[in-house]
Amino acid sequence: MHEMSICEGIIQVLQDQAVSQHYRRVNTVCIEVGALAMVEVDALRFCFEAVARDSLAQGARLDIIELSGQAWCQQCAKTVAITQRYDACAECGYLPLQITQGDELRIKELEVE
Repeated sequence: MHEMSICEGIIQVLQDQAVSQHYRRVNTVCIEVGALAMVEVDALRFCFEAVARDSLAQGARLDIIELSGQAWCQQCAKTVAITQRYDACAECGYLPLQITQGDELRIKELEVE
């Protein structure tokens, strides 16, 4: 379950930023997770609660913004929805597509004290 190591990384970023940004506690963490990021959102929520225990993010709310997959087709010059990395263009069947959205995994916003 790589969601645990992802959450450990998030906590490490929060701790590092707490030193440089001078905050003591994290109340809310908002992250963006793309549909193509290979992350199980429910597992991420569970792991975040476990990893945040005894840290500056203990009890913090985790808000997750789920982003759909989108890609640009060089052949027909259209942006199309995709559900997997190697989907063909829904308009013309062309491969490969250039992913434009959906592979994100990033901290978007924090609410801190």
